[in-house]
Order: sequence, then structure tokens, then C-alpha cells
Amino acid sequence: MPEDRILHFHLQSRELRHARAGRHKLINQISEVVRESGFEIAFCRDSDVEYLRASERPGYSMFQMNEPANERSLTFRRVYENPFWAIERSSRRWEWPVAQLSFPTDAVPRRRADSFYRYWRNRLFGAAVERPTREGICYVPLQGRLLAHRSFQSCSPLEMVEAVLEHDRTRQIVATLHPNERYTEAEQEALAALARAHPRLTVATGGMADLLARCDYVVTQNSSVAFLGYFFAKPAVLFGQIDFHHIAAKVHDLGVAEALRQGPALTPDYAGYLHWFWFENAINAGREEAPARIRARLQAAGWPV
Repeated sequence: MPEDRILHFHLQSRELRHARAGRHKLINQISEVVRESGFEIAFCRDSDVEYLRASERPGYSMFQMNEPANERSLTFRRVYENPFWAIERSSRRWEWPVAQLSFPTDAVPRRRADSFYRYWRNRLFGAAVERPTREGICYVPLQGRLLAHRSFQSCSPLEMVEAVLEHDRTRQIVATLHPNERYTEAEQEALAALARAHPRLTVATGGMADLLARCDYVVTQNSSVAFLGYFFAKPAVLFGQIDFHHIAAKVHDLGVAEALRQGPALTPDYAGYLHWFWFENAINAGREEAPARIRARLQAAGWPV
């Protein structure tokens, strides 16, 4: 075997255990594809030390969610829900090829798209998605670092909430904290002070499906909640950059006031979009064509498979 025909998977603890036990479907499929071209497979923990080794040693590497180490590295990441995945050169979703494409609204395979949409709505949300309503709620799912304005954002998350309060003067605003984030005392106090000053603002944790079923629209930086809101036919306003931006009102393009004006009234083709985004532009690890799509992604990155 040539020295460089080895693929290292850099994984967090849980995924590392599953991969070593052969219980990670996508990793199994990638491994099978590259083994057919003479590769060996190795697994290692995703650590700073291993990242440095990956940037220097021969061979190839794959990182789950994290930034690739060099030109022979790729990242793989779930596309919001199993079994949909992406294999990309960058960990930043807004740089992915799908983010640069235009949604072809005039080329939607109507019957297939509608069937796909119905199936995944039911599979993901069941009865919760059957009769969505609009009850005068703006749903604002928050992520982390509430006081920081990061490069992919148009403002900080706290400033986003302030903008919604300023420009949407009639609805109740429900901002939810991410259950897996750790918020600093300064972040929590800033958000609590905003809620004290604005009785229309409620701060909560969880309740995603219920809020998606009842809200008028979703405002976020780039939370996947907005993507899942498409299954409830709820429009989105995005204050950050992301891959699923095509049918949302984008602050980066429209400005704050116009995005918040247009957003609640949007009526895009949700079924057509989700079929295009998932079926046509992601790898469905549950389908028989997954290995062929994986091979195509690796070949596009210049890998000898």
C-alpha cells in the first residue's frame, strides 16, 4: 500500500466509540469506498495534538464538524437531521457549495417533492406538524455567545433580539436559550434586563416543536430551528450566514428593517426547497446511492478513489 493511502478519522469520544464498533453508518460507507481504492482506515481522538499531526503526516484525514487540517483533509457533518450528511472542504456551512447555488424554483419535481416533504414532516414531528397555527408569536431561538458579534453575523444575538423588539411592535417575542449552551452570568443578566424592560419578551428554554407549530415566523442568526421551521411552513429571518438561506429574508442582503418587514409574509415553496436541499444536495446515508455520492464528493476534492 502506498504510504499516503491511509485515512484518519478524527472523532469526538462518542463517535469514536461508535466508529470503532462499526456502528456509524456514514463512516462505514466512507471507509468502504476508500478501501476499494486501497486505503487503510485509522481512528483517533479529535484533539489539538492529533490536528497538528494531521497537518504534517502523509495520507488523508476527515474531521467531524471541525475545520480540515490541510488540502488532504475534509470535514463531514450532519445536515441537521439523520440520515443526511455533507462532506466538504470547509466546516463553515455558509461556504458550502449548496450555499452558493440558487434554488431552482422553476424546476421542482412537484409530486416527488411533495411526497418527500410529507414523509419527512411526519417522520420528524408527527402530530405536532399537522395543524400549525399563527398566534402572534415571533420565535427567536438563540445559540451561544450572546454578547459577541462574530464575523458571520450581522450583529450580536442580544442586538438581534433588540432589533426584533424595535421593528416588530405587535407580536409576542419568545427567545429561547439553547439547552446545550453554557451562558455566562453577564449574558444571562443582559437578557433578563431586556425582558424586564420589554414585557412582550419572554425568555424560555426548549419547547421547539410547540413554538414552531404556533409562531408566525422565526428569527435567528443561523440556528437549525429555522430550517426545521420550514416543515411547519414558517418563514425565517436570518441575521447570520448559513447554507439554508435561499428562501429566508436575509439581514445581510436586505438590512434589518426590511428583512423583518418582509420575513413574516414570505410564502416560499417549502416542499420544493427541502427536497432540493436534502434529496438533491446532501448524502442520504440510508439510500443505496450513498456510496456513489460519497465517492463523487471525495473525487471532487482530488482524492484518489
